[in-house]
Amino acid sequence: MTDYCPVYSPFFGTMGCTAAIVFSCMGAAYGTAKSGVGISVMGVMRPELIVKNSIPVVMAGIIGIYGLVVAVLISGGLAKEMTLFTGFIQLGAGLSVGLSGLAAGFAIGVVGDAGVRGSAQQPRLYVGMILILIFAEVLGLYGLIVALIMNTKAIAGGCT
Repeated sequence: MTDYCPVYSPFFGTMGCTAAIVFSCMGAAYGTAKSGVGISVMGVMRPELIVKNSIPVVMAGIIGIYGLVVAVLISGGLAKEMTLFTGFIQLGAGLSVGLSGLAAGFAIGVVGDAGVRGSAQQPRLYVGMILILIFAEVLGLYGLIVALIMNTKAIAGGCT
């Protein structure tokens, strides 16, 4: 144990792994639930549009996959002895994908709920809803990209 490799360094990496999966899955769950309510309400009026308007639910699920990918990558870099720098990098990577996934899931949920209800009444709104959903999904993708870049900067091991 040195100043650069304290015994608590893996804790920060573990918290990054946890933040990645927990926050991104919270966003995915919210997006799925909120969009699912909108699809259910819309399905009462126009049941033939249920499958077509299930895209927000699929897009919300992808947010959870982003968190899973980063959590697996971070857990692969965890070691009993690691530098504090690596622990903080892993924490930052987990928070990056997790919090951006949470925000993206909220956006997908709100847009999906209102969008499927609106497109049931006015079919021309469908394309606009899809475009807004794509921009909301990209927010989670930005967090994934930043997390991947950060994770490549983490030093495996490094304590002697």
